[in-house]
Amino acid sequence: MNNSGNNQSNTEKNSAIATDVPLRAGKREWIGLAVLALPTLLLSLDLSVLFLAAPHLAADLQPTAAQLLWIMDIYGFMIAGFLITMGTLGDRIGRRKLLLIGAGVFSIASVAAAYSINPEMLIVTRALLGIAGATLMPSTLALISNMFRNPQQRAVAVSVWMTCFLSGVAIGPVVGGVLLEYFWWGSVFLLGVPVMLLLLVTGPILLPEYRDPKAGRLDLASVALSLVAILPIIYGIKELAKDGLEILPVLSMVAGLVFSVLFGLRQRRLTNPLLDLRLFAYRSFSIALGTMLFVLITVGGNTMFFAQYLQMVEGLSSWLAGLWMVPSAAAMIIGSLLSPLIARRIPPGYIVGLGLMISAGGFLLLTQVDQTSGVSLLIIGFVIAFFGVSPTMVLGTDLVIGSVPPKKAGSASAISQTCMEFGMALGIAVLGSVGTAVYRNQMSDSIPTGVPVEAAEAIRDNLGSAIAVAEQLPSGLSMELLETAREAFTIGFNTSVSISAVIGIVAALFAVVLLRHVRPSGEAHIEPDKHSSSLAEGERS
Repeated sequence: MNNSGNNQSNTEKNSAIATDVPLRAGKREWIGLAVLALPTLLLSLDLSVLFLAAPHLAADLQPTAAQLLWIMDIYGFMIAGFLITMGTLGDRIGRRKLLLIGAGVFSIASVAAAYSINPEMLIVTRALLGIAGATLMPSTLALISNMFRNPQQRAVAVSVWMTCFLSGVAIGPVVGGVLLEYFWWGSVFLLGVPVMLLLLVTGPILLPEYRDPKAGRLDLASVALSLVAILPIIYGIKELAKDGLEILPVLSMVAGLVFSVLFGLRQRRLTNPLLDLRLFAYRSFSIALGTMLFVLITVGGNTMFFAQYLQMVEGLSSWLAGLWMVPSAAAMIIGSLLSPLIARRIPPGYIVGLGLMISAGGFLLLTQVDQTSGVSLLIIGFVIAFFGVSPTMVLGTDLVIGSVPPKKAGSASAISQTCMEFGMALGIAVLGSVGTAVYRNQMSDSIPTGVPVEAAEAIRDNLGSAIAVAEQLPSGLSMELLETAREAFTIGFNTSVSISAVIGIVAALFAVVLLRHVRPSGEAHIEPDKHSSSLAEGERS
């Protein structure tokens, strides 16, 4: 019986070699995927759970306005700034090793953040959480690419990974609301401790180690350049989204772009660069990144409008607004799980293109939302729009990590995650700025008579300020002002989703035309581009 089993195993191996199809993953790899899914769920949850806790920690620690902004933003800044460094570091020292180091630091920083005694301590611990988080995201995705070599299985594994990420975003406000109902604000940070401890215990047993034996030493000058390139750009984008066109964020972005050029020039000269720019010679890699960037602009900007509309136009609490956002996140999860199954028979470029056309239809439906349409039309529109973008997120990520040599999976994963950070931030900045400009234009000559002159400028600035002013006015005048301001905000929102529909249609055509060469995952995998043959040697330590 053992001989029969051995013969069958040998037959499978010989068949795999003969057909050039990688061996299928076994039980250990799938259990390992469950272990990798936990930190992914936690990291995405950590991005959204703190928004509800902000008023509670502000009342306890009493930070200044600037300190509160740093508490909220420093986590995302550090993740964005260190992703490329950590992805490449994982290729050098081992992806499992880096993952476990990050999990340990994340656990310690979570406890310290939960019991912070002043704003400065919370800012520092949030920064440490961001740096640790930057080790986790590319490590988990890179390990998936190493554990699942079979294209069909890798696509399913990536969809599970993406599902966990989206689930964390969806349940973050709900979980945060429950915790804050019964515990203090620090409890939101302690969520991560048992998850990371489980990863530390099971990771060495279930996860294999992978590294690039020819990666060379880490270039510290490149690390510094990457930070001064990425962080000013992210900062500038976020500030433009909040305050509109100001000189400081513009100068910050210009400085970041200058350092980006210097960073790129240095990478070209190095034998072992921090970021291997030759990865962009892979056609599928570059096209998938570009498509994901455009799609994430629509997701980032309109998620912000979605939350604001529910709270400031419909007047829902943060808890209820978070609950109403769950259906659209659930639609993305369903689409993420279905996409790799469909991609076994249909080329991914066509699936992405069809999905983006569906998404464009959802955004067009949202152009019909007004103050009298209620929540139903809003929810349906976002469910359709976000369901349509899910194939891009899953199949695009799979193409990014599947189109490069396994030894470069850490770098490719880090670039993918950095692209996601930039896409979301750009969406908030660009579409947010468009919506704000429309709001201000609508309100310029529409402020009701009787509103104090000194309050007019604040009312023209944004809907939140108009609501604050309305609370100080007589009821009749207050209702008139709110109706006018909410109508102006809705018109800005309609403009944002109209632009998103156009982006979706253009991105759909882009994907279908440029990704048509990629075969379904059920067929033989595509050959690497001729420009990148120098990257195809070696992969496992």
